[in-house]
Amino acid sequence: MGRRRTWTVAGRVLRQISRDRRFVITAILAPLLLSFFVKTLLDTTAIPSSQQTRFVVPFGAYIVHFATFILTAIVLVRERVAETLERMFVNGYQQAEIIAGYLIGYTTLATVVSVLVLSELEILFDLGYTFFQLSEVFVVIWLLSVISMALGILVSSFARTEGQVIPFIPLVIVPSFLFSGIIVAVDLLPVWAQVISRLSPMYYANLVIQEIIAGGTLVSNLGAFLALPAYGTAILALATLTLRE
Repeated sequence: MGRRRTWTVAGRVLRQISRDRRFVITAILAPLLLSFFVKTLLDTTAIPSSQQTRFVVPFGAYIVHFATFILTAIVLVRERVAETLERMFVNGYQQAEIIAGYLIGYTTLATVVSVLVLSELEILFDLGYTFFQLSEVFVVIWLLSVISMALGILVSSFARTEGQVIPFIPLVIVPSFLFSGIIVAVDLLPVWAQVISRLSPMYYANLVIQEIIAGGTLVSNLGAFLALPAYGTAILALATLTLRE
């Protein structure tokens, strides 16, 4: 029964996505446009092309993180306003079934966005990575997108309207970029900022990506890689506990 309900929710989400063309176009074009902006920005700097990869892929990962978090949070609040969640609870759906269904449905879109952003970065910057390296980077970005959706679901539990989501966006997104280690090494930050950085999935994603860029693999920094699914599991557990009508 539980699995059937989960897939029922996932099917409904996929049908809703397929009918909402504006949402799909925005979800795909916005990350691609932001990736192009990164290219424009780096082209104006004195950073040699050979060293730009240190920033390019983490920036791409952050863009996916940013987009999937915001879209998921807003969509879940919209579902609450439309009383869709309330009807699910009335019909006997459990929190875990609802969250799993939404996650499965939107993971499909997040996977497409992750592939397109990584492909665009490869084309724009001529990264020259092997297929194996690109596949490993994709795994990191994909995991980050799933975690971002879980964060969006969690944040949506504390908002009754779409406008109430807005204050949460900078609180989650800005520190995850500033303290991720992409621009400034985390060890150089104040102790309190280092603590915040370790509470962000971008910190661990950047560590793994930097290892891959340097010629390593996903397991070169096994602790950072395993931190991603562990982080996602913890956030999903919190989202399940806090989801309400």
